Amino acid sequence: MSDENAVKMTTMNYDKDRPTAENPVKIEDLSLRDGHQSLFATRGRTEDMIPVAEMMDEVGFWAMEVWGGATFDTMHRFLNEDPWERIRTLKRYIKKTPFSMLLRAQNLVGYRNYADDVARAFVERTAENGMDIFRTFDALNDYRNIETVVPVIKASGKHFQGCICYTMTEPRMGGEVYNIDYFVNKAKALEDMGADSICIKDMAGLIAPYDAYAIVKALKENVKPPIHLHSHFTSGMSPMSHLKAIEAGVDIIDTCMSPYAYRTSHAALEPLVMTLLGTNRDTGFDIKQLAAINEKFEKEIMPKYRHLLDDTKMSIIDINVLLHQTPGGMLSNLVNQLREMDALDKIDEVYAELPRVRKDLGQIPLVTPTSQIVGIQTVNNVLFDDENERYKMITAQVKDLCYGLYGKTAVPINPEVQKKALKGYERGEEPITCRPAEVLEPELAKAKSETEGLAVDLDDVLIYALYPVTGKKFLNWKYGKEQPPPEVRPRTLEDAKAELELLKKAKAGQLVEKSTKAAPPKGENLRTFNVFVDDDFFEVGVESLDGAPMINYVQPMAGAMPAPAMPAAARAAAPAQAPAAAPAAAKAAPPAEAAPAPAAVEGTPLNAPMPGLIIKYEKNVGDAINEGETVVILEAMKMENALPAPASGTIKAINYSSGDSVAKGDVLCVIG
Repeated sequence: MSDENAVKMTTMNYDKDRPTAENPVKIEDLSLRDGHQSLFATRGRTEDMIPVAEMMDEVGFWAMEVWGGATFDTMHRFLNEDPWERIRTLKRYIKKTPFSMLLRAQNLVGYRNYADDVARAFVERTAENGMDIFRTFDALNDYRNIETVVPVIKASGKHFQGCICYTMTEPRMGGEVYNIDYFVNKAKALEDMGADSICIKDMAGLIAPYDAYAIVKALKENVKPPIHLHSHFTSGMSPMSHLKAIEAGVDIIDTCMSPYAYRTSHAALEPLVMTLLGTNRDTGFDIKQLAAINEKFEKEIMPKYRHLLDDTKMSIIDINVLLHQTPGGMLSNLVNQLREMDALDKIDEVYAELPRVRKDLGQIPLVTPTSQIVGIQTVNNVLFDDENERYKMITAQVKDLCYGLYGKTAVPINPEVQKKALKGYERGEEPITCRPAEVLEPELAKAKSETEGLAVDLDDVLIYALYPVTGKKFLNWKYGKEQPPPEVRPRTLEDAKAELELLKKAKAGQLVEKSTKAAPPKGENLRTFNVFVDDDFFEVGVESLDGAPMINYVQPMAGAMPAPAMPAAARAAAPAQAPAAAPAAAKAAPPAEAAPAPAAVEGTPLNAPMPGLIIKYEKNVGDAINEGETVVILEAMKMENALPAPASGTIKAINYSSGDSVAKGDVLCVIG
């Protein structure tokens, strides 16, 4: 290590006389946002943050990221929690440490660009509710998309952190697009916009240690704001990249508390604290204090979320991310989507198709929402394309991207894909070149009108404006107009412990307590059968105490419901004999109450090609429709798919409503 790069060491007893570092590395903790978003699908609840909040406030973090990203969506959709209330609640416990959030530029905390009036109102309300640092990024690094929110952040007296989304087109940094000059120029642009700090946002763990050194060194030489490195652990490189960035003079590093670290999350804080102990970059943190926080996490909080952790992968790193560049959270979503569609065997085809789709769509960085846009389109291509046609089912978001609604891509979009995506596109078939939000009509007044009598303040209105379908459903839960379903209720520690105990019993073969009674002697009426289950079989002894065993087949009476089919295993066990006469009918049990099924209607069905959420129907019962016209908008993994009519005719039946969840194969409507 050269003198220029060396981290100075001193020799002394650190426990008794630990010196203050000359230039301590500042740390932002991500446990309460990106940590649980990366590891267990953003399902962390506010009630599970409160037990550690005051302890974490004493550590000395530069900031704590507690909000933004996917939290706003997940809280109202899956946890029945008001996103705004989380900021206010945590502020009562965390009083010293600034709050940080992840803001997706004009996407805010959603998956599309919102109108300027919504963007301004959202930032104003976020600042008013207690946010201090706005980590602001645009998925395409098109800073026209942050022109609306930055003045509001600054006017609110808050910290504007501008981000450069890190990505590559080569195995390492370089090539014609994403090279040192690209990142330096982006940093200069952010400085010109008034950035209080600049973050290198490495959302997939792609930045190699020596590239981290080169970029940080170049940025420190060319811009004045502090430099912040955010790098996920996914590839396993981030701890090494952190050290090289520290050598190059990085100001702030992102980490997580160890229970929320590694895999697709971030490197753990504690090893970094010990690594820098006694150097001129020493964090100054108390490792014993961190250990006490971790103990509370491990014993009181993490057990509730164990069921959400991915235990299917032995390794804690995914080196394949260096090939497809897709963030870990997006990969787990893709796997779940394929599993629900009974197509998990296609995962290797998805990995192979991802780079092709990304190239077709302008070699865009893969971060929300572009990672979802590329990922879902890739799945659609793998499942629905054939040898004669690619891009048979194009999502609404890909069409928006090709039109320019997300901004300018690093390289031009494949013109053939762009032309196909924009054929019949409602906004026009020629892409725009202006700032995307300039073509969006104001949305806030409409949202206020549509939530009249339901929303009680602007915060409620913004929940609906960002998420009209799920937001309205949440507001109905919030104000007692609808009963929340059981799945959105919190799990208790007792629930988690009981489930773990049940799992231990299952693994030990103790789910059914073994009888302590002595087995009776085998009698002359014992019969032995082979019972086949899939590719296995079991020899079973059956003895009737009243004589030789007999199996009767009950014949259905005329006009009655047919008897249920005998299971395969039972058929294998049954001796071959002629059917016996039916015994006298016992008193019939009342029939089980079945869920209402759609009425049978003759015609051509439109089946759901994948599981998802009904956004809206474009047609009503009785409307005429031509083959290929859009019938329904289906949201799958937060991307919208316009499902075309499979035939021309008239809509005879619509079987679902906006906000309903559907499974693959469900009949959405019938055309006759």
